[in-house]
Amino acid sequence: MIRDAIAAERRELAEVLAELSEDQWDTPSLCEGWRVREVVAHMTAPFRDPDARFLRGTTADEINRAADELARADAARLTSAELTAALRDNERHPWRPGSDVGALCHDVIHGLDITVALGLGRDVPPDRLRLVLDEIVPDRAPFFGVDLTGKRLVATDLDWSSGDGEEVARPARELVLVVCGRM
Repeated sequence: MIRDAIAAERRELAEVLAELSEDQWDTPSLCEGWRVREVVAHMTAPFRDPDARFLRGTTADEINRAADELARADAARLTSAELTAALRDNERHPWRPGSDVGALCHDVIHGLDITVALGLGRDVPPDRLRLVLDEIVPDRAPFFGVDLTGKRLVATDLDWSSGDGEEVARPARELVLVVCGRM
């Protein structure tokens, strides 16, 4: 089930990317300092680099620095068509950062970084959003520099909530972005 969700997410996002203009590829994403093309280069790096150079390091800062350098280099050398093909052609690639759900989180979060920044309003299916929220809340929020202490997150478009305290009620896709420090 999770592998099917990952494949569907990659396939659907590749369809969106195939329709983008070159100007849209150069639009800033929700990932600080990255355009759409750097985000896609980052998403597809594991398919091109089986040794996962971008994950080398012992701290989040080291990992993020290596990922940034690789994404920028790949975005500079690969065309938008090549980046789209890398996502589309690897919908069933077995890469997983820790778990299959981790791979789904990676793809959904970065897909939102792109589509929300472009104002495309792409709807991620609720079952995928629920899996992502269950995975990243509350344990992964600190990785993104987000403190959820004293907050109760409530999805307004699906039956999901987490935490205690001040209520933060938003659609599930927005909650994903809040937890990842994008909003």
